[in-house]
Amino acid sequence: MSQNREQWGSKLGFILAASGSAVGIGNIWKYPSMAGQNGGGAFTLVYLACIFVVGLSIVIAEFVIGRKTQLSPVGAFEKLAPGTNWKWVGYLGVSSAFVILSFYGVVGGWILKYIIDSFSGGFDALAGNPEVAGTMFNGFITSAWNPVIYQVLFMMLCIGVIINGVKGGIEKWSRIMMPMIIVLLGVLAIRGMTLPGGIEGLSFLFNPRFEDLTASAIVLALGHSFFTVSLGMGTMITYGSYIDKKQNLLNSALWVIFLDTAIAMLAGVAIFTTVFALGANPAEGPGLIFIVLPTVFAQMAGGAIWSTMFFILLFMAALTSAISILEVVTAYFIDQKGWSRKKATIQFGAVITVVGAFCSFSLGGGINITEFLGMPFMDFMDYLSSKYMLPIGGMLTAIFVLKKWGISNYLAELKNGMGEKNFPPQLVKAILTIAAAIVAFILFNEVYAEIFGKALIG
Repeated sequence: MSQNREQWGSKLGFILAASGSAVGIGNIWKYPSMAGQNGGGAFTLVYLACIFVVGLSIVIAEFVIGRKTQLSPVGAFEKLAPGTNWKWVGYLGVSSAFVILSFYGVVGGWILKYIIDSFSGGFDALAGNPEVAGTMFNGFITSAWNPVIYQVLFMMLCIGVIINGVKGGIEKWSRIMMPMIIVLLGVLAIRGMTLPGGIEGLSFLFNPRFEDLTASAIVLALGHSFFTVSLGMGTMITYGSYIDKKQNLLNSALWVIFLDTAIAMLAGVAIFTTVFALGANPAEGPGLIFIVLPTVFAQMAGGAIWSTMFFILLFMAALTSAISILEVVTAYFIDQKGWSRKKATIQFGAVITVVGAFCSFSLGGGINITEFLGMPFMDFMDYLSSKYMLPIGGMLTAIFVLKKWGISNYLAELKNGMGEKNFPPQLVKAILTIAAAIVAFILFNEVYAEIFGKALIG
């Protein structure tokens, strides 16, 4: 380990950076849609139970591995299990980060475009007309070069932050953007609740409807509890490697989980109160963000202000996640190859941007290099990472602690910064085992669905 390894400037800075990594654009459109359509408050209760068993346990494990080794994923597994194949779990994490950022940067570019359109009054003609909004969105993302220009701008911003390092780049900007995300969401949520009919959105989101809580919904909650906190791609190992020994990792992980969950729920309040107040369809996924909401904001007094505010907060959520993903790739080349931060960031930021351009082209720009798989390249990269790479990485991390590194070594590192607090080894072992088993089931369910055309559950 380098004696000059960077560290976070403060506990708060680290928590905001790690929370920023967890809080991404999926938080803002995915959780609210899933909760609203799968039992509302009932889904939320299952989700919270899952995130505190699966999400929290693996977040802590990744923090512990990172702080113990003071290395990024590949070096971390090599140091704790020298001469074994466990280093490939680290390589899987770095590869996952590369794959995810390639298409995530494309969506970040879309958001930049929508900030400009909103600010300039480009949504005015969309009021109450989702068909026109859909045509506008599809026309933009299927054009050849227009979305790529915005993707490049987004990636340049990511690269600029990472070049400035842990304290001067990631922490500095997380301290600015995370509070702004919370404030903007709070303002939008209050605005939504004060609209006539807005409270119906709260009922849709939070009223427990146990009759709608199917086995499929429970599997959905299990899956989202894992993916929402950036697990399995080495982000939390990398961020954990910049923590000093005095920091309470359990406390920090709880704060990250709390902020991630609170922001997801606040986003649900902001979005669904507004959507219901104006009688729009609470569609799921990107359609809600890029098609439905522009038509909704255009109907509101001061709509350009509210829509610009929303897309700025969405942009910041995307950027805080993107910089954490790029840091995983950058840290690998710094730690394992001895590259300078500037060289690693610029060179691989550029490579990821080029791969991302092919993701964008595959949506309609005329270069679909995965046509044989029956889906555009961008969809394939999303499918590969979210369905397989991330869950495999998270599951193997839990198994590594259980079977290779050992609970006693794990707890010895975890206790640093926690005073005299003790954890029953059997309880920790049981929680990690449950987490690994849950993720293994999610993986099995996906593979089963691919083979037999129908999931075992879901």
